[in-house]
Amino acid sequence: MNIIKLAIFSGLLFPIALIAQEKEPKIAKDFNAWSLEINAGMNNAIAPFGDNYSASNETKFWSLSVNHFDVGVRYMLTSKFGIKLDVANDKISNASGSSSLPFETQQYRLGLQGVINAGKLMGFDEFTKTIGLLIHAGVQASLLTPKTGVNKDVTEKNGGILFGITPQVKLSNHLALTVDFTILSNMRQNFAWDGSTSAKSNNLNGQMYNTSLGLTYSFGKHENHADWNVADKNDDKIDDVLKRMEAVEQLMNDTDRDGIVDHLDTQNNTPTGVAVDSKGRFIDANNNGTPDEIEPNKGVAQTNDFGNNNENNNGTNTTIGSNSGKNVLKGLIENGYVNVYFDVNQDVPNAGSTNSVFQIIEYLKAYPQSKITLSGFADVRGDEKSNQDLSKRRAENVRQLVIDSGIDASRINSSPQGVDKNSPASKTGFELARRVSVHLD
Repeated sequence: MNIIKLAIFSGLLFPIALIAQEKEPKIAKDFNAWSLEINAGMNNAIAPFGDNYSASNETKFWSLSVNHFDVGVRYMLTSKFGIKLDVANDKISNASGSSSLPFETQQYRLGLQGVINAGKLMGFDEFTKTIGLLIHAGVQASLLTPKTGVNKDVTEKNGGILFGITPQVKLSNHLALTVDFTILSNMRQNFAWDGSTSAKSNNLNGQMYNTSLGLTYSFGKHENHADWNVADKNDDKIDDVLKRMEAVEQLMNDTDRDGIVDHLDTQNNTPTGVAVDSKGRFIDANNNGTPDEIEPNKGVAQTNDFGNNNENNNGTNTTIGSNSGKNVLKGLIENGYVNVYFDVNQDVPNAGSTNSVFQIIEYLKAYPQSKITLSGFADVRGDEKSNQDLSKRRAENVRQLVIDSGIDASRINSSPQGVDKNSPASKTGFELARRVSVHLD
């Protein structure tokens, strides 16, 4: 890995964790924040080395000897970010059976790192309760002491950076098995790992890999540590707000579009455009279930809206409806107030629009010479071809409902309009766009 990039990342990760803590509201944690980490494994010193020295085995990538130990204490500021303080010891020596000259060097280091719960950020808890992933990086200070060579027992003070990833497996609520891979860089290392003085060509740049197996024990009064499937209380608050907003939205529903929200509407199926009282009930003086405004006035000859008696071909007065009721229904149709609405991606009228279909049928029965066009629309979401097809199906389905009620098919045309581009791009705008509108021919 490029050392400059590693240095930049390591230098930023620790302050990022601290900033994350400052950004979080001061709330009580519902997870265990403290944990103790113990690891043992192998190191692989990469550079620098003097001539005829190396720590690697020519036949194996790593020596199988256990020569790295570390102990760390970690505190999670949130369930996503934390800080870690650890100490480590590495014994660097020639691998058994290798061609390197014999040597031994001891290094002790102290590290301060920022920790990211990458498993939570990546959504591991959505598909597993036992697998996690941590990323850690930060700064370190070390003491390097050769036990052989020209610099034997001389201690060099170094400083640098380290970066690592730690997959983990949850064994219990307080215990996890970890595998850690860490890259360490000493930025001021003058000694070679074999104890000699580093050549100028690779001076001031010590590199080592650590691979270790370990256990992490978390302690605290809560059931889970921050690493495991824990939702921040912030997340709970957001979920609670969203649920409240959804509940308010449900309270504002008005499926029959009579101006009275459903939870206050005692008659949630009123025809569109018919006057209602404060409880959503239409006026029905004779209690026959039909609004007085559009109820047929049986037995009394009424003049039609042109001031003439409405007569059939035999010259007999018909009583298809009161003058005011016919005027109301005719006015609603002529002014485009009768619309049939649909749910998302549906081509069958929703529950609140059944009375609109009824009004269309009643109008066509009341005016046998009239003809209408049903214009289908879709909202702006989705591709153009699908919306055009959806608007066509909506118009055709309403047309078929009217025909099935006994109206001659020749009196009803359908016209797919595709997207209604004039409706606002909002939830309400989308609801108004998904419709079939009625127009007189």
